[in-house]
Amino acid sequence: MQGLYTILLLTVSNIFMTFAWYGHLKLQEMKVISNWPLYAVILFSWGIALAEYSFQIPANRIGFNGNGGPFSLMQLKVIQEVITLIVFTIFTTVLFKGEALHWNHFAAFICLILAVYFVFMK
Repeated sequence: MQGLYTILLLTVSNIFMTFAWYGHLKLQEMKVISNWPLYAVILFSWGIALAEYSFQIPANRIGFNGNGGPFSLMQLKVIQEVITLIVFTIFTTVLFKGEALHWNHFAAFICLILAVYFVFMK
């Protein structure tokens, strides 16, 4: 169960992270924060990032094999990167209609799947 909890927490964390890093671009496009100064956008994003860290830190603690979890540090990092790119891809293709997936993106995803395979290989 620790592995499942880790992956769920990392997924929630990455949803917040994606909104903190890129959500302001959509809000600007929607004219919600188009006249905010940069420092206000940064503070807004930091507030969202605080929620991200509130899920990321427990995920790493629960999942790390040094704390009794099932994953090494390298495995945790690769899992997190794959989740990040999946969440980002969904976010981008749903919210930013001008962005599209191309063959090279799929080739990169295959490389990531191979990275997961290799990092879990004994």
